[in-house]
Amino acid sequence: MDWHLLLGQATVNGLVVGLLYLLMAVGFTLVFGVMRMVNFAHGEFYMLGAFCAYYLTVKAGLPFLVAVAASFVLVGLGGCLIEAVILKPFRHDELNGMIVTIGLALIVQNLALIAFGPDPVSLPSITSGSSSVLGVNVPNSRLYVVGCAVAVLALLYGFLKHSRAGRGLRAVVEDPQTASIQGVRARLYYPLGFGIGVGLAAVGGALMAPLFSVSPFMGQAPLLKAFMVVILGGLGSIPGAAIAGLLLGLLESYSSLFLSSSTGDMLIFVLVVLGMLAFPRGVIGRGEA
Repeated sequence: MDWHLLLGQATVNGLVVGLLYLLMAVGFTLVFGVMRMVNFAHGEFYMLGAFCAYYLTVKAGLPFLVAVAASFVLVGLGGCLIEAVILKPFRHDELNGMIVTIGLALIVQNLALIAFGPDPVSLPSITSGSSSVLGVNVPNSRLYVVGCAVAVLALLYGFLKHSRAGRGLRAVVEDPQTASIQGVRARLYYPLGFGIGVGLAAVGGALMAPLFSVSPFMGQAPLLKAFMVVILGGLGSIPGAAIAGLLLGLLESYSSLFLSSSTGDMLIFVLVVLGMLAFPRGVIGRGEA
């Protein structure tokens, strides 16, 4: 058995999965940072992004990258509307906000079941062939997904760091009252933050669609993983979520080499709990206590 090859493949697979978890978790923690609300419907927005990519690519014949961008825009705009109409009364109300998002998740999932049916669907591969990366053959489709995910995260970083809207959003995340005193109209940033957060989940789902099957129930497992990433990274800490997302993806991939799926999931859960005990404020110590 060539362990060098297996470990290399596991590392690449772990980075791909970790980047998708990262997109989910960054959106999740952005919503929490802006609204102080745990969004239990986040997995359903991930699922909607995957279905957007499927219908726009397979049914409408659009290029895959256009479908991914459209998934972000369509789901993000829907998120802005949902925040303004449904979630507005529950901003900074963690308990009732959590209950409302659980109800929202059930509604979206059942509407998707009615609209798309229970049977999973698949996208054709976005590209063929493979490339050698550090001596390991990697399918080009996975490299394509990695490139897209990195580009999306770079665009998000540039938006938050250098744009006026991004700086306002960061100010609201840090301290909404102080931001309001300094002239930032915080109320405008709540739907924007929620829309960007769920749009990132949609991009994660759209990028995942060519690699795995798409179904109305596909958002549950990524939501759990995103929740673990956010807790381990530190609630409200985007850099912490980035580190934790990649760690979780690698850990999951390596455990699959030696353990069954259920045993591997249990081990990961135990390690996450131990990580939370060792780093109660997140892996870089900047999350909520």
